[in-house]
Amino acid sequence: MFGSIGLPELIVIFIIALLIFGPKKLPEVGKSVGKAIREFKKASDELRTKVEDEINATEIKTEIKEVQKDLNSVTSDLNELQNSIKKDIKGDEPREGQKVS
Repeated sequence: MFGSIGLPELIVIFIIALLIFGPKKLPEVGKSVGKAIREFKKASDELRTKVEDEINATEIKTEIKEVQKDLNSVTSDLNELQNSIKKDIKGDEPREGQKVS
């Protein structure tokens, strides 16, 4: 924003401010402008931080959902394996009255 303002422009602005506010008020005006700029920077930094935190929270929630899907898939596979093993064990057991060879 202020990238195109050079030394001659700043001198003109200072002279105009000196004429408008006078030499006694100019330090107070400068202090007020500096304070306003600091407040603006602080508010913009806080806003940026909040936005970044929200983006990170959203990414974390997405990753948690993916992990939950993977965990559900693994759990389902383990249950199928357990049922398969139970069927195999029951198929190998001798039934009543059957001789074990």
